[in-house]
Amino acid sequence: MSTTETKPGDGAPPTPENACMLQAFEWYVPADQKHWKRLAKVIPGLSSLGVANIWIPPACKAASPQGNGYDIYDIYDLGEFEQKGTTATKWGPKSDLIALRDIANDHSVGIYFDVVLNHKAGADHTERCTVVEVDPNDRTKHISDPYEIDGWFGFEFEGRGGKYSEMKYHWEHFSGTDYNNENGKKAIYAVANKTWSSSVDTSEKGNFDYLMFADVDFSHPQVQEDIKNWGVWISKELNLSGMRFDAARHFSESFLKDFIHHLDKNVPQSWFFVGEWWQDSAENMYKYLAMMDQKFSLFDAPLFYNFCEISTNERADLRRVFDGALVQNMPVNAVTVVGNHDTQFGQASYVKMEGWMKALAYAVILLRVDGYPCVFYGDLFGIKNPDREEPPASGGKIPTMMAARKFYSYGQQDDYWDEPNCVGWVRKGTHDKPYGLAVVLSNAEPGTKWMKVGVEHKGEVWTDVLGWEQSEVVIDDNGWGGFTCPGVSCAIWVNKDAPGRDQLDNFDADIYAE
Repeated sequence: MSTTETKPGDGAPPTPENACMLQAFEWYVPADQKHWKRLAKVIPGLSSLGVANIWIPPACKAASPQGNGYDIYDIYDLGEFEQKGTTATKWGPKSDLIALRDIANDHSVGIYFDVVLNHKAGADHTERCTVVEVDPNDRTKHISDPYEIDGWFGFEFEGRGGKYSEMKYHWEHFSGTDYNNENGKKAIYAVANKTWSSSVDTSEKGNFDYLMFADVDFSHPQVQEDIKNWGVWISKELNLSGMRFDAARHFSESFLKDFIHHLDKNVPQSWFFVGEWWQDSAENMYKYLAMMDQKFSLFDAPLFYNFCEISTNERADLRRVFDGALVQNMPVNAVTVVGNHDTQFGQASYVKMEGWMKALAYAVILLRVDGYPCVFYGDLFGIKNPDREEPPASGGKIPTMMAARKFYSYGQQDDYWDEPNCVGWVRKGTHDKPYGLAVVLSNAEPGTKWMKVGVEHKGEVWTDVLGWEQSEVVIDDNGWGGFTCPGVSCAIWVNKDAPGRDQLDNFDADIYAE
């Protein structure tokens, strides 16, 4: 008679590997048409850090060769046609984008497309159109009688010659604009005999349908058909895994639901959808998510603002970092961020975050259970703003934190949040990823947190993977250790002999090296 030893975890399914996403651009990426090539070069390294998906910038033809794509002209031109003074987009030609798609697929890295649907820019000609001026602070109030203007509403896409779509856009396909070419007057003009969409954010300016340029009218059947067809086309063209919807507050929620259902029907797969709803309060986010359904996510702007608030207030209470954050109440729907292309220096939504705080913030979003973390390109690779060029954040240690997430940040989470200026937590590991980690954060003096990592670790020697704390911690017989942290900093403690320790600092962040 034989016996088989039973081990913890026998028969349990493998623990899913932690994943994160990368916002794969910043506002000031050089307009050298080489960005797709740069990203293709670092895909293998990103995959090794646990990046499962990259959010690429708007890849459609912009109104100018230097445009980042939010000044969107033609959704069907991915850098393939001579339009707006260029064939390639700022990011590169379509052939390079396809090459990026292929290498990402080879490394099982998904692509999220930055979808800009709210408006169009760079019209080919003006068209006469009857409008009414509205109050810029309450767009539901008319402040003029109807009259005609010359509006930039005519989109012919002649360079594309009808390939992929024969749709042309004219004044009837829009609900508003902000410029009268006849006299140069800037105002918010609503197209007469139309109404702003009712399924947009109404918490500001009466109705926030209008944002910029020529505002697309999603109630028009031809618009609906063209954009739904584009969604299927772009998904298959780039083998997309998901989409990020720009300006989600400003265009029809009901159309977006129809658009997503159309994608599900025609490109059935496990989609990921995230919207840009950028407010410092989560209350309207909860309402929006309830309307969209549980499949949809939003960026956790309130958490970002909490990071900023803590960083600029001396000895702020770290234990309040999640107050009012989306991840606190709807963690499955929260994409957690430390910054993005709109919040960086020089942009309209810039908010100051002290440099020391970024390390703490990334520890929070990468090494805790809740939320889907999104790392910002500018923090990983540096920022090329000519007025203030910045190196990679946190002394170049963000890749180390990402790798620590991939290898060690699993299992039960125990918090030690008993002090306002020094907090910590432990991840206990799982049956097949048993190593665990301990994290300590301080926004004041150096601190120590006594935390239990488990008796299974007794006698192990743990060190800080960041190298900022030089001491060693020996786990006692009861599984406890006194984990220290430098002042105004953080430390990430892991068994010094744990597999993967030799891979934590292997990533080369010099993306601009030829």
